[in-house]
Amino acid sequence: MTQSQRVYSRHRKYSKWIYGVAAGICLWLVLGLVFVRAEVRADDIRILFLGDSLTAGLGVEKNQAYPALVGDLLRQQGRTDVTIINGGISGATTAGAASRLKWHLKAAPDVLVLALGANDGLRGLSLDQMAKNLDDTIALALENHLCVILAGMEIPPNYGPDYTRRFSQTFRDLAHKHGIVLIPFLLDKVGGVSRMNQRDGVHPNAEGHRQIARTVVPYILECL
Repeated sequence: MTQSQRVYSRHRKYSKWIYGVAAGICLWLVLGLVFVRAEVRADDIRILFLGDSLTAGLGVEKNQAYPALVGDLLRQQGRTDVTIINGGISGATTAGAASRLKWHLKAAPDVLVLALGANDGLRGLSLDQMAKNLDDTIALALENHLCVILAGMEIPPNYGPDYTRRFSQTFRDLAHKHGIVLIPFLLDKVGGVSRMNQRDGVHPNAEGHRQIARTVVPYILECL
């Protein structure tokens, strides 16, 4: 083989390699675009539940917790474009709620169900601080164009009439201030009902979570 033939042969091999790499890149880009489009369709509307053990589903399976059941009920109504994000952490108070929301904003949620405050009340924490924590979180959500649903809570009367009244009023005041959707009482038909709760009398059982989901869905629909 002459020198010119050897050069020509190497040139052909190199050209084939270049064409192969280019074709591979093109295929990767096409598949990537299809994947992205599929992801956008699948995650069209993201609903973030930011809460405590009630939201996390302490004592029940993850798919039995009310956020997952809300997703099931919405899909049964034809809303197959909904993705549920369960941001519940057992023991959480309103402290750190805004920073938790900042982290979840990476997932680009469209709706926020803010279900915090129960542990603040049960621990007798400052209601002024609780209100500020919730206020900051709601403001951050609205700044990021989320539709906000605030879950109201109630506590037992043994904390004193003034504290108990101010606790539940805090949620109503914040909803009015920001013009957001309010669930008057997240545990409606569940709180204090023995057959709806686990042995501790605080955390809902599977049936209790089903009732919470039925309570929450109509308010979710106001944001969709």
